[in-house]
Amino acid sequence: MSYVIPIGPYHPSLEEPIHAKLYTEGEIIKDAEVFIGYNHRGIEKLAQEKNFIQTLVLVERVCGICSHSHPFAYAQAIEKIANMEVPKRGQYIRVIMAELERLHSHYLWLGIAAHLVGYDSLFMHIWNVREKIMDILEAISGNRVNYGMIIIGGSRRDISDDLRRNILQILDEFKAEHEKIKEIVLNDKTLAMRTKGVGVLPKDIAIKMGTIGPHARASGVKVDVRKDAPYSSYEDFEFDVPVVEDGDVFARILIRALEVDESIKIIKQALENLPEGPINLGMKIPKVPAGEFTQRVEAPRGQVIYYVVTDGGQTNYRVSIHVPTFKTAPTVPYMLRNNTVADAGLIIASIDPCFSCLDR
Repeated sequence: MSYVIPIGPYHPSLEEPIHAKLYTEGEIIKDAEVFIGYNHRGIEKLAQEKNFIQTLVLVERVCGICSHSHPFAYAQAIEKIANMEVPKRGQYIRVIMAELERLHSHYLWLGIAAHLVGYDSLFMHIWNVREKIMDILEAISGNRVNYGMIIIGGSRRDISDDLRRNILQILDEFKAEHEKIKEIVLNDKTLAMRTKGVGVLPKDIAIKMGTIGPHARASGVKVDVRKDAPYSSYEDFEFDVPVVEDGDVFARILIRALEVDESIKIIKQALENLPEGPINLGMKIPKVPAGEFTQRVEAPRGQVIYYVVTDGGQTNYRVSIHVPTFKTAPTVPYMLRNNTVADAGLIIASIDPCFSCLDR
């Protein structure tokens, strides 16, 4: 029997609104369509009425989980237009926050993936370990979400020597716990049965669709802005870009587990070699000439792109935001084909979607 099965816009497996229409033969999905656009936020329009410091507060709220990546990209675009050179210490602190955000984002998603396959004890364990990273973020910025660490010209808050040593100690504890979690991910039979061979996205299709971030790297595509176009002193750090070839849901779990190791490496290097000197160029609203610039940043879900245009005034002429889910969502119909309806929620969630980001 042929059926058309709707998933969403609201669904227990997905915390944000998306509508997927599944065309099935029995319980096998033969084709699918994805519909987005259920959020209406007007952030890009609002940015045209804000000054440069107000815009930092605005774009930080494009996404709660990537709340550092958005002002990070916007600030760099403004700094390029204004020909500002961010102090080295400020650049390193920005990188530390970016990688801590990657850790908390990946661990949030790993926990959700465990929950979606019914492995709730692993879900709770992962989120419990994630609290160590949230504690570090709170210790540095005062906040667990929306850290307010970026200003035009550098970082808003410094990291003291005592805090630096404390973070390194917590990271060692986190690393030990992560090794145990990675062992479970690699060897658990239940997790493998639910995720291996499910929702496969081959490398050639990933390239053809322009997929980015961990989703692309899980399909064998080695793409990472931190290596391809280094920014904020990323060229100073030694780290690898993990790639997994299988392209299934298990590969997307594994790639994030491997990327956690690399983020820990970067944070440790930045903390151990934190340069002396100022962290910013001052707190005043900067004078920005007319100009335009496009800045890319490797957010936890993939590259965030900001195209910023100024006209010499105190507000933005245009801020165009391009988010990772715009590139990963089109792969969902392909991945759903020839899988079961029972796996549909897991496959959609495996791209780590942020539809609030997408519907700006």
